[in-house]
Amino acid sequence: MSGHPKVSVVVPTYNRTDFLRAALASALAQTLQDFEIIVIDDASEDDTEKVIRYFEDSRITLIRHETNQGVAAARNTGVVNSKGKYIAFLDDDDEWLPDKIDRQFELLERSPKSVGVIYTGWVGVDAASGRTLYRLTPMQKGNIFESLLLQDSLAPTSSVFLRKECFEKAGLFDVEFAYGEDFDMWVRIAQAFQFDYIKEPLVRYSVPDNNKYALSSNYQARIKATEAQLKKYSEIIALDSRHYSRRYLGLGVLHCYNGNVRKGRESFLRGIKINPFEPRNYFNLCLSVLGAKNFKKWKRLKETWLA
Repeated sequence: MSGHPKVSVVVPTYNRTDFLRAALASALAQTLQDFEIIVIDDASEDDTEKVIRYFEDSRITLIRHETNQGVAAARNTGVVNSKGKYIAFLDDDDEWLPDKIDRQFELLERSPKSVGVIYTGWVGVDAASGRTLYRLTPMQKGNIFESLLLQDSLAPTSSVFLRKECFEKAGLFDVEFAYGEDFDMWVRIAQAFQFDYIKEPLVRYSVPDNNKYALSSNYQARIKATEAQLKKYSEIIALDSRHYSRRYLGLGVLHCYNGNVRKGRESFLRGIKINPFEPRNYFNLCLSVLGAKNFKKWKRLKETWLA
């Protein structure tokens, strides 16, 4: 491979050698082979370096953080050190289908410069067993800034392929976000670029099971991220009262799950004030009277009944 690679694959990792090998194998098996892989070891205490050496591939570069800085900082390190025209993110517990970056590369190459991001469909798999849980198809393309804010999500980071210049206009990942840093990044990029997608599920997204790997169960981080989003984009989110109310509903549930029912009630009441016709705010407000432990118990029972 001469000159700069076409694609830089950025892989942040932290204490996940049991997943990392499969993730890297799926990157190395791509039909498009003109790439570099930058693995950012965010101060792991396991055998991450041994996994890298196992592949004996000169296209893999390992950069180690001496202290744990979080996934946003790790991705930023990868972006800053990348040499490719395009960047593809691969989380250390996810896997790609073989033609993933080839198809995204071809689509972005023939797209106008106004299109900055190509993402794909994905399959959610159980992190422990590898069992397929669901399949999801992309829905949003073009100028998606406002609709993205209202949807509150886009796709797993491992499905995203983008022009490096997106970061020149939008900046890097916000390291203040311990959760939802990827969504915040896509929102900022959507202010300057259009998005497109490939419908087919080309990513196997690992769904955590609320164990030590599950950032999704870190309620304090999720609360902080939700509050930051509401503050940062409140003017636009507030244009849709139903969605705005549901944001406070979600925030209230997180507070109650985190043991702070007083803050939870404040959020439910705020949601009722914004949209009095959202019954779930009333339901959760009443449930919060039972205390944090019983709130969580009854919510999980409800989830079991509806499953």
